[in-house]
Amino acid sequence: MTSPPSTPSAPRATPPPSTPPVPLAELLARTDLGLRQIAGPREGVAIHWVHTSEMADPVPYLLGGEMLLTAGMHLAEVTGGAPALESYLDGYAARTVAAGAAALGFGIAPVHDTVPAALVAACDRHGLPLVEVPAGTPFTAVESAVWQAVTEARHRELTRLSEAQRALAAAAARPDPAAAVLRALARHVRGWTALLAADGTEHGSSGPRPVDAVRAAAGRLAQVVGGDGGGAGARDGAGGPSSATDALPGAQLSAYALTGRGPGRQALALVVAADPHNPPAHTIAGVAAVLLALITGPAGDRGPAATGHAAALVRLLVGARPAEVAPLLGAPVWTVVHAERRRETAGSAASLATALGTALGTQLIAPALTAEGSTAGTGASSAAIGTLSAGAGASAVGAGASLPAPVLRALVPGDPEITAQPGWTLGVSAPVPVEELPAADRHAATALRRALAQRAPLVRHRAPGPHGIASLVTADDARQHARALLAPLTDSPPLLDTLHNWLSLHGSWDRTATSLGIHRNTVRQRISRIATLLDTDLDDADVRMELWFALRSLDRDATARR
Repeated sequence: MTSPPSTPSAPRATPPPSTPPVPLAELLARTDLGLRQIAGPREGVAIHWVHTSEMADPVPYLLGGEMLLTAGMHLAEVTGGAPALESYLDGYAARTVAAGAAALGFGIAPVHDTVPAALVAACDRHGLPLVEVPAGTPFTAVESAVWQAVTEARHRELTRLSEAQRALAAAAARPDPAAAVLRALARHVRGWTALLAADGTEHGSSGPRPVDAVRAAAGRLAQVVGGDGGGAGARDGAGGPSSATDALPGAQLSAYALTGRGPGRQALALVVAADPHNPPAHTIAGVAAVLLALITGPAGDRGPAATGHAAALVRLLVGARPAEVAPLLGAPVWTVVHAERRRETAGSAASLATALGTALGTQLIAPALTAEGSTAGTGASSAAIGTLSAGAGASAVGAGASLPAPVLRALVPGDPEITAQPGWTLGVSAPVPVEELPAADRHAATALRRALAQRAPLVRHRAPGPHGIASLVTADDARQHARALLAPLTDSPPLLDTLHNWLSLHGSWDRTATSLGIHRNTVRQRISRIATLLDTDLDDADVRMELWFALRSLDRDATARR
């Protein structure tokens, strides 16, 4: 066999997911895994997920941020002695780094007794962390440990966001609300916060004073989102960005436009400087920006609808239940729409969100998150939809806080005939009252995934009728049956999610892979693993029907708990 070239071009790796990363050091510290790092950098290595491959060139199947696991079976195909093996492993390490993988795990046994010395040298040379996986540790145990750590980190992050949201809402009710919100924000993002005019003038700040370079960059960002404060270049609400970011050594800056949306009005921006390894800071800042926009913006400029939306948002943030603020929104039922922009659709996030909202007939639209986790818009309507969809028992951590860019989320009043929109892929829920919006939000997200997988411009979620099969079984019996049937998958959310998507897409490997954003081979591996754990035949239609009924029972149970 001819060895592959040592430094072939690799495809551009996609950005890591928005889920919290897992420090490699955390995995190395687990004694039950017995992992040992033997090459590469040891500081600041973060894992987002795990991928197993025995291919000579796994690059086409890497997304970036993985720990790539291999038992080295592909090394047996290399001929030509030690020089050829060294050249092959050098190229393998180089390609893996170029694809954005975070680390390489090499399994001891059944193929190799030790990690090849040439691989150790290649990983050191290319700066790729190399981890030895002992013979007693299956690769699935490593994958399970990563997902468990991600879940725990996400729980800690959501707890922190919930605490910050409550603190910001309380601060907004104090006598000097703008200053109080800045202080609470600085405390929760663990950084510096300021209200800046477009010319850089401070109108309040809190937190440790930044170095001159960071302060100068903050002023530039304020000018970007605020124009020149009312002159020829002032914002008019239709053109410039509503948020902007910058990065300096040791600091990540975000700026959000608050006021100054029309000629003759002084423009203000919220600017936040936080540690770059502090992703929740940007979502927390988005919530603060909404509150500060309400505090600093002139109420007289808002129309009746916007005033009602703002009033609903304030009441939600200070603890009201969604059903209590429904009358302020002016409609008894609502339809949730999730929209993903197609690649060929050009334009800024704010202008596209406005155009889509106009087409759908609603002002309640939440722009997508940026890569840094902040919202692309800071209006009261955007925040209200995120808060309403969070539900009575969930925290309102900002508009679309759980949605990956470039998804937009809209609340459309009533039961309109929503049609396909040029340049967008839409997932549409059934119309529901306000208290059922969290479930409708999930239904719209599922419909959007189905639309993307089917390459359809629009998919609607259809609620089951009163005479469906679920009506023949009590909720408690269905829940107990589902938990017993799916018990082997309880500790593996990725497997449950894969099974749910695979069944909903009629067992299509390609459409399931598209829906989940993974390779079809990974789907096949997971479904095979599921069949083994459940000890069942997933090709049997009766088995599929029973599993689908169980999964839908768990969905309904989750909705009821909210």
